[in-house]
Amino acid sequence: MDRPSPVEHQPPPTPWGRTWRLLAVLVISAIVWLPIAGDQARWLLWLDLALGAVSLVVVHHRRRWPLPIALVISAFAAVSGTAAGPATLATVSVATGRRWQQLVVVFVVGLAGAQVFTLTQPGGGEEPLWLLSFLNVIVLAACVGWGMYLGSRRELVSTLRQRAERAEAEQELRIDRVRATERARIAREMHDVLAHRISQISLHAGALGFREDLTAEEMRASAAVIRDKAHEALTDLRGVLGVLRDEDTGAVVHAPQPTYDDVPRLVAEATAAGLNVDYVDRVDRSAGPVPEVVGRTVYRIVQEGITNARKHAPGAHLLVELTGSPDDGLDVRLRNPLGFGVGVTPGAGLGLVGLSERAELRGGRLEHRRDAGMFVLHGWLPWAA
Repeated sequence: MDRPSPVEHQPPPTPWGRTWRLLAVLVISAIVWLPIAGDQARWLLWLDLALGAVSLVVVHHRRRWPLPIALVISAFAAVSGTAAGPATLATVSVATGRRWQQLVVVFVVGLAGAQVFTLTQPGGGEEPLWLLSFLNVIVLAACVGWGMYLGSRRELVSTLRQRAERAEAEQELRIDRVRATERARIAREMHDVLAHRISQISLHAGALGFREDLTAEEMRASAAVIRDKAHEALTDLRGVLGVLRDEDTGAVVHAPQPTYDDVPRLVAEATAAGLNVDYVDRVDRSAGPVPEVVGRTVYRIVQEGITNARKHAPGAHLLVELTGSPDDGLDVRLRNPLGFGVGVTPGAGLGLVGLSERAELRGGRLEHRRDAGMFVLHGWLPWAA
């Protein structure tokens, strides 16, 4: 895979960065030019200063055209000592890209320019040629090495920054996903709980609307039942919202959710409310209790079946049958005759859909069908879900 362009990880220039680079360029140019300035011919002195000034202006565009500018300024440095500083900066800038083809070209041109400068300027040629060449090679190698180090460090910092930003973004996505899942779970729980309780309230309220022979005492008793069922709905709603945890301790704020052991109580409440229910429990629990998550799903399935029977087939006989074992899983079956007409309690029709999703998430299944005039709600859950 190709290495990303240096532009992608180069930090934007800051005022302080521009200042210290300019000072470094001027210092290097002064070190190279001042020892020979007094011995240069007049025309060569002005040429040296002119090329140095041009190089100082052109080097500011090195990030846009790094290689051409480095080659041009290196060529200027062959006859201009004041161009030595800009040439050094341009060479280091090319080296930050760590492209070997560019590094070889810049190194060869820079070494040739340095050799020409040391041999043609006043005072040149007094030292052995091999020593001058060695020094030029060492200086250019140091510039290239420093540039490669800077480029590697910039790329590393940029990569780490991108990884941190990506990790932070992924963390936010995970948090949003968890929130959405938790909201969906709470919404399903609220539907299951409130639909059951409100259907009871609707049943008693409907009876009050049709009965004209009730005494004042009987009216008060029915109103008290509706009030109690409303209180129970609020209590159950608080229990659903209890899945939210305390921000400081992480503990559950409210009572735990219902489990398998609460199913008989649910059936008893439905019977007391006037629904004709037969409850059959053939679950083998000799090897241990039903797991909580499985029991909670069973509870919600039975609750939804009771709610549907009360809404769509009031007065019909409902059979609730539970069978299973740790080896075979847990089987839930609810049967009641199909009702006539449309129930008075409105519904969104999403209860069974939500329960089907819940059962599938537990590794099981839930289906409903009409069978010879009967409505059948059948579910199966693995014991160790």
